Amino acid sequence: MATESTGKVSADHLRRGAYLYVRQSSLKQVVNNTESTQRQYALRGRAVALGWEDDQITVIDSDQGRSGASISGRDGFQHLVAEVTMGRAGIVLGLEVSRLARNNTDWHRLLEICALTGTLILDEDGLYDPLTFNDRLVLGMKGTMSEAELHLLKARLRGGQLAKARRGELKQGLPVGYVHDYADRIVKDPDAAVREVIERVLSLFAATGSARQVVKSFAADQLTFPSRIRTGPRKGDLVWGPLKHWQVLNVLHNPLYAGAFCYGRRKVRHDVHGKVRIQLLPREQWDTLIPDHHAGYLSFEQWENNLAQLQAQAATRGDDRRAGPPREGTALLQGMAVCGRCGRRMTIAYHLRHDHEVSDYRCMTHAIQDGGQVCQRIPGPSIEAAVAELLLQMLTPLAVETALTVSDEITARATEADRMRTTHLQRAQYRADLAKRRYLAVDPDNRLVADSLEADWNATLREVAIARTDVERARTLAAPRQQATREQLARLAGDVKALWHDPATPMRERKRIARLLIKDVTLIKDDDITVHVRFSAGQTHTLHLPLPLGGGKLWQTPRPVVAAIDELLEHHTDAEIADILNQRGLTSGKGCSFHRLLVRDIRENYQLRNRHDRLRDRGLLTAPELAVLLDVSVPTVWKWHRAGLIEGEKYNDKNACLYPPPGPNPPRVQQGIRLDRRRPATTPSK
Repeated sequence: MATESTGKVSADHLRRGAYLYVRQSSLKQVVNNTESTQRQYALRGRAVALGWEDDQITVIDSDQGRSGASISGRDGFQHLVAEVTMGRAGIVLGLEVSRLARNNTDWHRLLEICALTGTLILDEDGLYDPLTFNDRLVLGMKGTMSEAELHLLKARLRGGQLAKARRGELKQGLPVGYVHDYADRIVKDPDAAVREVIERVLSLFAATGSARQVVKSFAADQLTFPSRIRTGPRKGDLVWGPLKHWQVLNVLHNPLYAGAFCYGRRKVRHDVHGKVRIQLLPREQWDTLIPDHHAGYLSFEQWENNLAQLQAQAATRGDDRRAGPPREGTALLQGMAVCGRCGRRMTIAYHLRHDHEVSDYRCMTHAIQDGGQVCQRIPGPSIEAAVAELLLQMLTPLAVETALTVSDEITARATEADRMRTTHLQRAQYRADLAKRRYLAVDPDNRLVADSLEADWNATLREVAIARTDVERARTLAAPRQQATREQLARLAGDVKALWHDPATPMRERKRIARLLIKDVTLIKDDDITVHVRFSAGQTHTLHLPLPLGGGKLWQTPRPVVAAIDELLEHHTDAEIADILNQRGLTSGKGCSFHRLLVRDIRENYQLRNRHDRLRDRGLLTAPELAVLLDVSVPTVWKWHRAGLIEGEKYNDKNACLYPPPGPNPPRVQQGIRLDRRRPATTPSK
């Protein structure tokens, strides 16, 4: 020691302080490996022997229970580096290099700073001066060996974990619904309420195909879901709360629920800031997957189908999105429409037409990826109506059986939900009874304990009251709703069309029915719309539909209305025709009622022969022509027509008439004179 002091310790070193760094890697080592801690504190005597005063020695032991693999999270080490950088440290003491750092980056940074500030380093083997090449070489080799030692320790631990995992014996944290028995085997939770809620989540997803619908169903039935506390004094306890979407996804993704043991689903990484990042790995990169390892809540095949369904629903997975869960919206073929030209899935666009939402099926892949034209754009209403009619023809024989099955399923779910709410009340009652027994067992004179137990008892009683109120309220609301649903199904069971077209039937339910029968629908737009329907059982059906009218053609007068106007022109004027069409309930292309001018416009646009020409073709005469034949004036012809002496037929709405040729006994002039004396003549409008 005298040699070390003479050769390396100078007066400048002794004027500065000595810093003793003490660290243990884990709290377990701090508690159990006390000998190592004592050896580290004993280095204080080495500093005194080298010449430092006792009050010059600073002990930094705030990093107890922290790993030396990184500087992140080690406030004590950062404080030590700061003191060395500011030139306040004459010597740094540590039992061994691994106490200071197990990371070469941190270790060599400390060596560089010590060399710049002239700070010595002392460990159990000797005293080193980083300014000298030999000492720095030895310190660098010690740092490398310390880092390699950490790698070897991790490799041994990792090897043991992998060996046990490949045998399916590695004990890991279990999700809700599973526990370890006395032999560390994985078994289902003995709590029946926990098992029932897991089974309900899986059954609801099988019925709806959507994790969000599972969450909404739990919220509607006022059901809770358990979660396990992972840290703290209540570690391992179950707490019940509202079901969250991420909890449903955890249940669906975890193969443990399918009875399979797995290890290596996640990979832990550290980013540049030292934060831990967890990465989910694909199944082919898992270290271990052992099917049929323990009792599962569903089969392994069902678990794989659930994963495939979730992946098909994810909009961010792949370019060709498969059919997602049934959603609201008028598009019956959502996720099932396939482009007949390029074979890709078609997307849906909604727009309003006459205040009604209608859908269009579009193949947008080429337009999005290559900036080209839209492959196909096909209006949806006519296609959806034709496919729906085809479905109704196939569904009719099974209508009653389906309705009864749905009714039974609704009743079973309601009964199960009520039983789960009852178990929640039973748990609250058990906690209240337990708090009561604890309160009654305490010494009444020990008021500090008695008051606390009494407060716990009161809190549990309030929980019981809340749970009982929730159960009663849910039963009160559920009974009328279930009865109304059963009555509605009973009324509509015999009429599938009424059930399909019932406004109370959600669109997503129609889509769900369609997906049970149809696998996909291929659409081709050419001279007409060709619809190839492929059913799940393997049959195919082809429909040919006319192209829908577009633009102004949608507002054209229907052909039957035009034909009716053409027929009525034989005996009626424009105003009379408008009244007759309105009485028949007919409307124009825009849905408007008829009037005289509208009938005139339709007649002229469709080049229908007017009534005047039709009467002339039948041989009727004008007033001047008839006046020449009768050898009278035109006003006389008008007077005779008003008096009923001659017949006439109106050809417009101004009472202008055409007259049939005179018969064998035409009126005489004297009749015209007498009529002229009785009333003045008036000239009608032409």
